[in-house]
Amino acid sequence: MIQEIRHADVLELRLERPPANALSPELIAELERAVRTAPARGARGLVLSGRPGMFSAGLDVPLFVGLDRAAARAAWRGFLDLMQALADAPVPLACALTGHAPAGGCVLALCAHWRVMAEGSFKIGLNEVAVGVRVPEPIWIAARAAAGPRVAERMCTTAELFDAASALRLGIIDELAPSEEVVPRALRWVEAQLALPPATLRNTRALVRRELSQSFAACDARVLEGFLDEWFGDESQAALRAVVAKLAAKKK
Repeated sequence: MIQEIRHADVLELRLERPPANALSPELIAELERAVRTAPARGARGLVLSGRPGMFSAGLDVPLFVGLDRAAARAAWRGFLDLMQALADAPVPLACALTGHAPAGGCVLALCAHWRVMAEGSFKIGLNEVAVGVRVPEPIWIAARAAAGPRVAERMCTTAELFDAASALRLGIIDELAPSEEVVPRALRWVEAQLALPPATLRNTRALVRRELSQSFAACDARVLEGFLDEWFGDESQAALRAVVAKLAAKKK
């Protein structure tokens, strides 16, 4: 589900779960392991990429909706752990948005240090509220850190998906590039970071990301249970099942 591609000192982690790179618990766990172990395996920088035209469609909603509470608890804990692994990466991490990145796909990008997106009609955003899901606090803080409080509020409360040009203007992403240049641009950014004094850069990034890092500790078992109460509530379940039905209709 993840293809690893070495570019000298930089490791590219390419999501490979067709057709939409939807995030299953297994893919989430595999990506977290890859991110956490990459420095020990010699990677001095990371690039997270996706399939042409589709970075990631976000969580695999039909799969998540079918989970009982214990399995849902483990799956959401895994997703938060993946977010933390990305946010706390000790090496420079760029996200190469090769296409659409709604919901969980956008979350992965927001946790990276730099975001390069393909030009065109591709969309990115946090549309969780439209499907009955409140974003956990670390997602709100990641959005606020990336784009500022007003844009983050708009992202989290309107379910709006932004085209690539609007995302750049609003600060959700950092660069636009032709599709074939997205990964090379992300690599160049990481390589430029590697030219900086590494310990100083690492300590400075820990400083500027302190609030985001601390937010994961706040998502303890009690907070997660409260989130699951909402997830399994009537409103969220009705909205989620409507999404599942809509996806199933598209396949017919």
